[in-house]
This record gives sequence, structure tokens and C-alpha cells, in this order.
Amino acid sequence: MINNETICALATPVGGAIGVIRVSGEKAIDITEKIFNSTGNHSLHDAKTQTLHYGEIRNAKNELIDDVVVSVYRAPRSYTGENSTEISCHGSRFIINEILRLLIDNGCRQAERGEYTMRAFMNGKMDLSQAEAVADLISAHNKASHKMALSQLKGNFSSELARLREQLLKMTSLLELELDFSDQDVNFADRKELLELSQRIDARITSLALSFEKGIAMKEGIPVAIVGKTNVGKSTLLNQLLHEEKAIVSDIHGTTRDVIEDTTDINGITFRFIDTAGIRHTDDKVEQIGIERAYQKLDEARIVLWLIDACPSEEEFSLMEKRCEGKKLIIVRNKIDKDTTDNDSAICTEASAHEKIAISAKYGKGITALEDLLYKAADIPEISDNDVVVSNARHYEALTRAKKSITQVILGLQGDLSGDLIAEDLRACIHELAEIVGGEVTSQETLNNIFKHFCVGK
Repeated sequence: MINNETICALATPVGGAIGVIRVSGEKAIDITEKIFNSTGNHSLHDAKTQTLHYGEIRNAKNELIDDVVVSVYRAPRSYTGENSTEISCHGSRFIINEILRLLIDNGCRQAERGEYTMRAFMNGKMDLSQAEAVADLISAHNKASHKMALSQLKGNFSSELARLREQLLKMTSLLELELDFSDQDVNFADRKELLELSQRIDARITSLALSFEKGIAMKEGIPVAIVGKTNVGKSTLLNQLLHEEKAIVSDIHGTTRDVIEDTTDINGITFRFIDTAGIRHTDDKVEQIGIERAYQKLDEARIVLWLIDACPSEEEFSLMEKRCEGKKLIIVRNKIDKDTTDNDSAICTEASAHEKIAISAKYGKGITALEDLLYKAADIPEISDNDVVVSNARHYEALTRAKKSITQVILGLQGDLSGDLIAEDLRACIHELAEIVGGEVTSQETLNNIFKHFCVGK
């Protein structure tokens, strides 16, 4: 799975003031020592773990490349669990390439994507779900996704799964022990207690699986479609919500002919706003394509902002309600700057079951209140340090399979099936939960698929 080769790679973005080159493997300290001249002639071989050393790096011609600081980490007290060094140098592309070339000439090889984190997993520094959280933490773009990734990296999800696994193993052991003494008519497993425990495990697995919808929304952003007739102010509203001139605004009907998307944060949650083509009858083929895409994006949205400038007909309202079934519909009456009826009750009486608000997108009136409505409609819970929210599709799929297995266990206990059949379903459930954190059941194909999405320096 992993070998004894020593690897190196740049661990920071190119072009910054400082570059950090990470070296990891059995010979990491030895190879770094070959190219590093410590101030005061202190040898890295004698350096204690987690210490810093200042010096210089010169090439084969004894030409100075850069003054650097080398961090030394000795196994197992390093990120990868191996001997490691980190060379901090100036961020010049030339300097970085020269140092990497010297490391490779002295026995390193270029690291592959995610290889440092993969080695950390293989060396027992973290389990597979924590390793995946590293990538999520790097890509976190809002407060909610950051806290979610940090919770998983700290091992909260792993601890939750470990508790479930311990309970399942106890149930399996009792059933198998009962089978060993079946000829002596001894009962080790109280079926009623096992059923109650199975139902509690089922409820927790179900809860974890159900958190995926909100987890993926926090991770990728909540899709919000802005729909309505032409020239009702959709593009103006998009620009207000994004706080920039993203969409072209014009009095000409059908200006927006394609979907425009962008994101912004509201109270630490990312919202992905989608400005759609105005919905109307038209013979323009390009505009027709835009309108069809508008309907597609409406179907994909979790929240729909239906922008109107007059009370819709009963038929229009009925059609929109049907189209938005299962979504959060917010009715937004725009252009209140043009009349005196600027209160929500003037929107329309049929909208009593939905959130509604009156705004002026042109002048920004009511936008803050609309943002508060969007945050409320997102229904994203505040994540504490110990909360577990699933945001990884692989984890969700494994939980779904585990749910099926524990359901079979419950049915088996209720139907008084033999212990060996119930134990088989229990083992299947344990297997699916183990797939999430990794272990002997994890295939190389699964590992490769996970770590190939990491950056090279991680």
C-alpha cells in the first residue's frame, strides 16, 4: 500500500511570499541534511523532534540558493507518522524548483496527490473519515462548512461510529454465544432487549443519514432560484443579493436569456443564487431555451424566490405552488417604490401559507429582511464542536446500506428468526460502518479514488 520511498512536494500555493516544501519518509532527515547547512554547524541528525533550524541551501556548485528554516519531525510525531522535514523558503518559483531538484537528486521523489494524508491514514495517524475531512477543511468556504469539517477531523464522527460498532459487536457476540450452547437450552440474549437496542441503533443511523441533505447544502451552498416574468426585476435583485453588478439590467423584455449563477454568504451560510430567464410565451428560439433552463433550475433549487410586481392570478399561483412542491417558496413583491402599498399583506391573500415580503430591488429596500428570510428558510442548524453532520456521499451511501442491514435485524428479531441469520445481518451492518472509517475492508481502489482529489502537497 505504501513504500519506503521518501517523497517531497511544495505544500503551499505558488506565488506567495513564503514557500513550504514538505519531505516525508524514512530518509527525510538524512536527505534534507545533505542539502542544508545549519548556522552554527548543528546537524539535523541530532535535532529533537518538532524543532526549528536556520541555515542555507546551496547547489552542487556551492552557489547560495536561499536562506531557509527547516522544521524537523521524527516518527511517529509527525503529520504522516514518518520522519519528516518542512523547508520554509522564499516563495520564488526558481528557488522552490531548485530546492525540489536538489531533494530529488539526493533520493526523494515527487509526491503524488494526497500522498501525505494517505500515508497518515496508513500509519494510523487518522482514520479514513478524518483523512477526507482534511480535504473538506482545505476547501471550506464558509463558517458552517469549516466547523463541519473540523468536527469530523477531530474524530466526532469516528467516535459516533465506534459506539455503534461496539453495540453491534456486543449483540453479535451474544447471539453467537447462544448458538454455541444451543444444545444446552441456554439463553444469553434477551430478544426484547436486543430489539430495543436495534431500534435505537436504527434511529441513530437514520438520523446520521438524514443529516446528509443539510450537510451537502452547507458544503456546496444552498441553491436558490429567482423566478418570475420578464422585466420583473430578477437581475436587479440578484445584483443586490450579490452586492455586485453581476447581471445585465435592462427595461427590454427577455434581456436574461441564460442562467446566471453566483454565490454569497449570509450569516456564515453559502447561498448559490440562480437568476433565470423571464417566464413568458415567446417565439424567440434562444429565449425559449433560456426559459426551459429556468424550469430545470427551479426543479434543482431548494429555495425559490418568486418575484412579482403585481398579485398573480389564481391559476398562476396554483401552477407555481405545484411546481415548487417540496421546496421553500418565498413570494417577493418588487417595485414597491412605484406605489404606496409597501406592506407584505398587499402581496396577495392566497400566499398566506408561504413567506412573503415586499421590496424595492432598485433601491435596496427590504433586502436585509429578505436575507433574514433566506437564512431562516435554509433551516441550517448551528453546529457545535461535538455535532456530527454527514456531508460526504460515500459516507451517506454506506449509512444507507447499514440502515438496510439493521432493518433486517429488527425484522428478524420481531419474526423470531434463528440467531445465525440475525448475526449475519449484524455483521453486514458492522461492515458498512467500518467502510466509512477504513480498515481491513477498505480496498486500494477506494483509497485511490478518495486521495486522487487532494492537492499534491497534502
